[in-house]
Amino acid sequence: MAEAGAMAIPTQTGILGWVERTGNKLPDPVFIFFYLIIALVLFSVVAAMSGISAMHPTALDEVTGNAQRIEAVSLLSPENIQRLWVEMPTTFTHFHPLGYVLVVMLGAGVAERSGFFAAGMSKAVKSAPKTVLTPVVALVAMIGNHAADAGYVVLIPLAGILFAAAGRHPLAGIAAAFAGVSGGFSANISPGQLDALLFGITEEAVAASALDPSWTANIAGNWFFISVMTVVYLPIIWYVTDKIIEPRLGPWTGGATAGRSADDASPDPAGETGELASRGLRHAGLAALFVVGLWLLMVFAPGTPLIDEAACEAIPAADCSIHAQLAPLYRSLVAAFFLLFLLTGWAYGRATGSIKSHRDLVEMMAESMKDMGYYLVLAFAAAHFVAMFGWSNLGLISAVHGAAAIDSTGLPLPIVLGLMVVFTGLLNLFVGSASAKWALLAPILVPMLMLLGISPEGATAAYRVGDSATNIITPLMVYFPLILVFAQRWQKDFGLGSLTAMMLPYSIWLMVSGTMLIVLWFYLGIPLGPDAPVAYVMPAAMP
Repeated sequence: MAEAGAMAIPTQTGILGWVERTGNKLPDPVFIFFYLIIALVLFSVVAAMSGISAMHPTALDEVTGNAQRIEAVSLLSPENIQRLWVEMPTTFTHFHPLGYVLVVMLGAGVAERSGFFAAGMSKAVKSAPKTVLTPVVALVAMIGNHAADAGYVVLIPLAGILFAAAGRHPLAGIAAAFAGVSGGFSANISPGQLDALLFGITEEAVAASALDPSWTANIAGNWFFISVMTVVYLPIIWYVTDKIIEPRLGPWTGGATAGRSADDASPDPAGETGELASRGLRHAGLAALFVVGLWLLMVFAPGTPLIDEAACEAIPAADCSIHAQLAPLYRSLVAAFFLLFLLTGWAYGRATGSIKSHRDLVEMMAESMKDMGYYLVLAFAAAHFVAMFGWSNLGLISAVHGAAAIDSTGLPLPIVLGLMVVFTGLLNLFVGSASAKWALLAPILVPMLMLLGISPEGATAAYRVGDSATNIITPLMVYFPLILVFAQRWQKDFGLGSLTAMMLPYSIWLMVSGTMLIVLWFYLGIPLGPDAPVAYVMPAAMP
């Protein structure tokens, strides 16, 4: 990583050059939130003085029995000033994504630092037959986005080495792995820390809107969708790599180690296999089976702690769903992933020697929290922006008027979702952080789409499609310079424009296919996950 930061990165020209220059002029996302808070305060004062309002879609006025009028509230009112200072600790600590992400990352930090993630990815791709090397690399890359940094630092350079060893162009391997890890960032076969992060923000947006107080986040709410994304993206990355990118690169004649020098200090995970690593992976597999068995026991054993058997007692049997009884199971998935990552990482570390005592385990957990330092600062700013948006009523007012404006255009709802994907992809060129973008967009988009009949899970799914597709072509993506370093190991004159041009076909194909997928998904009405319909019906109005 240090090498990537030290290198002089060539400047791009054209449209992407403008994106790079414009994006570099933007302040840090933390300060973007602070500037937006200042603008929000000023706008709330003007809106309150102007009498801007909307009719609440679900609340009735107790006196008249008509829809309750929601008026803009100044954030400089005595009540809101007091609320800001008095509730500041609560506003921060009750920010839903905070607890979800920190809990999962406590376990994921152990799995990463023990070497489990790196060894698992290395073992998977090194065991692949040469004939299916591309799809295996792409699949492991998409699954490997659970491993965060390890996916970039371990798998991408390893893919280049394996392609070269197979007599194929190493840059094609780097491209396939980069497309999977970053372009397929939201695609996976199971939920993980990204789901905890995004659904935490979605839950915060729903709560701030007060449209549906009973709605709670389920981090498996996009499970079916992201699994199908993986199936759809896999042949696309395979096709683009083998039929578009590799033919353009031409035949490779440099050998399996060409382009590497003796003083090359950038990460090289070529030795992440061997008998010791295999032993560690076997132990980690047993630990994973233990966690799965434990959760099955809590579902099916007497007492069923993760099944709410009384959930249907107060409602007619015809209206009851198995998902209502499974609500505790869904809400336990954050803890399940924490324990899964923690125990598999610990088992691998004990078997390989990277964890020698409980103190090493605690140190790894502490180190993972140190890595979350920037996220904590960002979460502090985002939490206050989202909360103050709710206090001013501007989020709900904007959502009501925005929904009415979209409804008046007559656009089909799937097309609305498709446009949201494209908008998110364009915004992603300038603001790289997935959590920062969603914290900015969710307070308006989630309630607005709810009013249009699209569930919070549907809004989250559409967002993550757009957020992934353009990661691989923006030079503002934090790992972009590092990928360039890996590519220059094999081709010294490979520049920033070369990397963007190589990844552009992936970005276009992933954007088009992802947009088509979300549009088709809504048309078919397929659940996005367990107890996660794509359509949404507003609750009945209540006084």
